[in-house]
Amino acid sequence: MPQTTPYSSKFNPSTYSSNHSHRQPVEENYGGLHYRDNKLVSGSLEALIQLLVPTVDYYPDKRIREIAPKIVQLLTEWTETFPYDFRDERMMRSLKEMTHRLAFGDELSRRAMQRLIQRLLRKLTTLGQYEESLATSSATAAAMDRPLALKSKQQLVRRDECVLNLCDDPFVFAQQLTHIEMERLSYIGPEEFVRAFAKKRPSDNHKSFFSKRKASNLEAYVEWFNRLSYLIATEICMPVKKKHRARVLEFFIDVAQECFNIGNFNSLMAIITGMNMNPVSRLKKTWNKVNTDKFDILVHQMDPSSNFYSYRTALRGATQRSSTAHTSQEMIVIPFFSLLIKDIYFLNEGCVNRLPNGHINFEKFWELAKQVSEFLSWRQVICPFERDRKTLQYLISAPVFSEDELQLASYESEGPENNMERDTRRSLRFDIELSFLNNND
Repeated sequence: MPQTTPYSSKFNPSTYSSNHSHRQPVEENYGGLHYRDNKLVSGSLEALIQLLVPTVDYYPDKRIREIAPKIVQLLTEWTETFPYDFRDERMMRSLKEMTHRLAFGDELSRRAMQRLIQRLLRKLTTLGQYEESLATSSATAAAMDRPLALKSKQQLVRRDECVLNLCDDPFVFAQQLTHIEMERLSYIGPEEFVRAFAKKRPSDNHKSFFSKRKASNLEAYVEWFNRLSYLIATEICMPVKKKHRARVLEFFIDVAQECFNIGNFNSLMAIITGMNMNPVSRLKKTWNKVNTDKFDILVHQMDPSSNFYSYRTALRGATQRSSTAHTSQEMIVIPFFSLLIKDIYFLNEGCVNRLPNGHINFEKFWELAKQVSEFLSWRQVICPFERDRKTLQYLISAPVFSEDELQLASYESEGPENNMERDTRRSLRFDIELSFLNNND
């Protein structure tokens, strides 16, 4: 659909001298649409819809054979980009009705519509299976990660067996993290961003920011980040011996570096978050045995100061690499997802939907579309790495310590430094003893 005025050919950017770089933008109205410097910025809802509707101006011959291919093209784009819209029975019914109508006018379009519906049904079936597997995994993890008071003593036994016995190659480990990231990204539909930020009714204020029904895949991806952070902290706090904890720390620093090299910024940030948790950061004797130069560089790379300037610079570099990639590995871009969500949220909240004259603020929605479209290009990349089933299974289902359990494990590794920490350790130990007795009754 046109983003410029019908008279765009009259405006030649080359006619403007470089001396006029501070000229006033050219404002123009045409057919209920408002343009600035030949770019559409707003319009009435009716005028914007009109751009999508075949008219005499667009298609002089309005016979079905002429219009049908355009309808098929529009519906193909819709079902490929926003397939989750058609989980609504009314939408699917309307799509089938459209197929039935096209059958009377054009055989090629009828066949195209049938193929379109078949692809859509396969996609929705796959989505349903993925969501069922997520629900199963979440239920299993919830059973394993029950609160401290529900666990027995045996479940909290610390050991020196750790992730290094499963996979001691940081590059392979980073590759498996990338597999999980890219799979979960691929199932997030662009309409989930819209639904996640939809205005809530006052009665909904007590509910989660994300509606499980409306943005379940998006929420599951955020939960994966949290799980990975706690898993990293658990693996570091679990070993009894200081030298083993130091080895695990060094390993995850190397994994974080490999994630950065791959372009997997979400796993990178989750690892840094896990290593910066208080139960881990307070292990001074353990950290003293580790060369932290590489870790300090990675922390600086994801530093939130200046609106994550360093990270955004690295992300632009990864995006540029992806656009000129010669291999599938070079195409990988996995953004720090929570920041992406915040960027879209504040763009949505910071700009009005309608201008004072009642026009739809097309410029705002165009900016939103550009951000979501970039995300769509990232999620379409196929992960090129070989799968390691054992490591993948570990990452998805290995039990992790809760916040209290991490704190207790940290105190057991390196004793309390003051009275407050001693009181906390005593309280946590009491809770474990109590839960152990209750479980045996």
